[in-house]
Amino acid sequence: MRLVIYLLASLVLFAPARAQVERPHEDGFAAYLPVLRAQAERAGISQRTIANVLPTLTFNPRVVELDRGQPGGPSNPNAIPPFFPYERQHVTSDLIARGQSRYQALRPRLADIERRYGVSPSVIIAIFGHETSYGAVTGDFDLLRAFATLAYEGRRRQLFTDEFIATLRLLDRGYSRAQLQGSWAGATGYPQFLPSVFLRLGVDGDGDGRSDIWRSQADALASIGNYLSNAGWKPRTPWGVRVSVPASLDRAGIANAGNSPRCPRVHARHSRWMTMREWRALGIVPTGGYLADTEMASLLEPDGPNARAFLLTSNYRTILDYNCSNFYALSVGLLADAVAR
Repeated sequence: MRLVIYLLASLVLFAPARAQVERPHEDGFAAYLPVLRAQAERAGISQRTIANVLPTLTFNPRVVELDRGQPGGPSNPNAIPPFFPYERQHVTSDLIARGQSRYQALRPRLADIERRYGVSPSVIIAIFGHETSYGAVTGDFDLLRAFATLAYEGRRRQLFTDEFIATLRLLDRGYSRAQLQGSWAGATGYPQFLPSVFLRLGVDGDGDGRSDIWRSQADALASIGNYLSNAGWKPRTPWGVRVSVPASLDRAGIANAGNSPRCPRVHARHSRWMTMREWRALGIVPTGGYLADTEMASLLEPDGPNARAFLLTSNYRTILDYNCSNFYALSVGLLADAVAR
C-alpha cells in the first residue's frame, strides 16, 4: 500500500538535514547477509527457506535510488498545496467508470464482505482502484531483494528487516517467490499490503481456504474490508460530506488543540470534533450527503478558506490509517461516492 511510501517520505521530510548522505555500496551487501540470516533463524524461519533465498540475494541500487529520491516538502512549510491536481489524477472518469463496472459485477461478493466487516463496498472498491488501478499495476520488484537492500541501506533497518522476515514467513506458508513482488518499498498484491500486514489481516474471501491477494479479487477486497474494520470502521456511516461554509466562520474558535501521535501534520489540518447539530448552528450545512445530528465530525478545507470544504467522520480517519494523507483519503472518499452513484 502507499502507506509505507508516505511514512518513508515523512521520515525523509522531517529528518535532520545532512550535508551529504552516505551511499551504501554493493561490496558491503554480501557481508551484511549473515546478519539477516541470523535474524531469520531467530525468528523461526525454516532452514530450507533460508538456504533457498539467501544465496540468491543481490544488492538493488534502483531501490536505494527511489528511496533516496523521494520528494521533500514545499519551500514554505506553511504552504498548502492545491488538492485539485491530485484529485484530477486519482478521481478520473476512467477510474470511476471501471469502478462502477466492478461495483456492479461484484455486488453479491461485496454485500457479503459488508455483512462480515461492516465496511462500505464503494470505499473498498475505491481503495482497490486507487492502489493498483483495480489490479492492473501492482509492482514488479522482488520483495526479498528490495527488503534486504533497504535493510542493508540502514536508515530504517528494523522496519525492513521485519518485512524481510515476514516475506520469508510467507514462503514458509507456501506462497511462491514469483507472487511476492510489489513496489520498491514492499507494498504487494491488489491492496498493496506490506507482508506483515497481509500476515495479520489477509483473509479468504472466495472460500477456497486460502488468502491470495495477488490473484483473487475476492480475497483482496475482503482483506481491505478486514483492514478497515480492524482500524475501527463504523458501519452505515459515510466517510464525510461536502459542506458550505459561511464567510463569517471563526476558524480560530474551532481549531484543533490536540496533537496526533501519528502523522501530526495531516491531522493538524482538521478542526476539533463537534456534532452535526453544533456545525449546523455555525451555519455549516451539507451540500450533498447526510449526517445525523449526533454524528461527530471535523472540518477540513483542503485548499484553505473560501474553497471546497468537508465534514469528516471517524471513518475518514480509518481511511487515513490505510494511508495517512489527506489528499489520499479525500480522493478515496470522492471516488467511492462516484462509484456508488
